[in-house]
Amino acid sequence: MADNSRPGRPVILGQNQYGKAENRVVKITRDGATHHIKDLNVSVSLSGDMEEVHYSGSNANVLPTDTTKNTVYAFAKEHGIESAEQFGIHLARHFVTSQEPIHRARIRIEEYAWERIEASDVNSGRSGADEAKHSFVRKGQETRLTQITYDGESWEVVSGLKDLVVMNSTNSEFWGYVKDKYTTLPEAYDRILATRVSGRWRFNWTDDAQEMPDWERSYEQTKTHLLQAFAETYSLSLQQTLYQMGARIIDNRAEIDEVRFSLPNKHHFLVDLEPFGLKNATEDGAVYYAADRPYGLIEATVLRDGCEAKIPVDLSNL
Repeated sequence: MADNSRPGRPVILGQNQYGKAENRVVKITRDGATHHIKDLNVSVSLSGDMEEVHYSGSNANVLPTDTTKNTVYAFAKEHGIESAEQFGIHLARHFVTSQEPIHRARIRIEEYAWERIEASDVNSGRSGADEAKHSFVRKGQETRLTQITYDGESWEVVSGLKDLVVMNSTNSEFWGYVKDKYTTLPEAYDRILATRVSGRWRFNWTDDAQEMPDWERSYEQTKTHLLQAFAETYSLSLQQTLYQMGARIIDNRAEIDEVRFSLPNKHHFLVDLEPFGLKNATEDGAVYYAADRPYGLIEATVLRDGCEAKIPVDLSNL
């Protein structure tokens, strides 16, 4: 049998990483009778001195992926989950500093939000509480995201969200565009603007010597700014709205230097009701067909002046 431990031909190992993906962890914190939930999906990816395991199969430098899974659950108990970002920072620091062969750790986290169930009027009066203290319903608005990368010296924290569906039922137009022989789209001076927001923002916290952001407040405020910009922009194009969303975040959140959005245009087309003798005018309150696909896809990065773009263009890789 041929010895393939060290290839004797001009073939070398390129970028490589390994870890345990999608560790589902739910942490319940009890504050007396009131409970709090953190519901995460954590993926660990490690890289470093891993040439030998690829060339010869030696596992001498390999921390088992099962161990990384166990670490996620143990850290949830030992350190708690203050925020997705803080939890990811704890994990990344641990893997890089406790394992000499590991030079870089990347932690990706999805967070699923829950809200308390409102108590009935009868129970509210009896208990003196407007909410059930240990009963929750899963929020359906969006999934919170963060990616923590640490190489033993510097940090990169990119957070964001996906699947946040928003709509303006007016204050949107689309006209004056290029037309050729294939153009059939009529100009619109009062249209629905809807999209499913996928966004990432990069923090300028990169060093332990810097003051760490308040991750929870930062997320809530960033989401508020992007929603307010969407609602308050009289839109002549989805591109214009995207820029205003990113600019509002950069202007108001000093801890963020870069924002990237991917916004599919969830088209709503007026239904032709003339065959039935019915007018379907926008100003009278129209009926629309919500098109599933194909859809326009608008993507762009908004940067603080003087900063370098680092968020990948393809958000599916982040």
